[in-house]
Amino acid sequence: MAIVLRMKRMGKNKYAFFRIVAADSRRSVKGGKYIEELGYYNPTTNPATVKLDKEKVQKWLKRGAQVSLTMKSIIKKMDIKK
Repeated sequence: MAIVLRMKRMGKNKYAFFRIVAADSRRSVKGGKYIEELGYYNPTTNPATVKLDKEKVQKWLKRGAQVSLTMKSIIKKMDIKK
């Protein structure tokens, strides 16, 4: 299974927030099903709010999950390592 850590867009027009999820890249569409929710990212607050379950993120990274570009920068800011 090809797992990707990515963001799922939620909220209404111009007031978006994102759920951070682990999803199967072959079967799910951008707004569709996911395996596990790992946290959320809200860019509308000042400063932007990020809440991640570090243990779950590390678990997926150790299993070999790929990371989207945006998620890579969020993980780097949160100082999460494999």
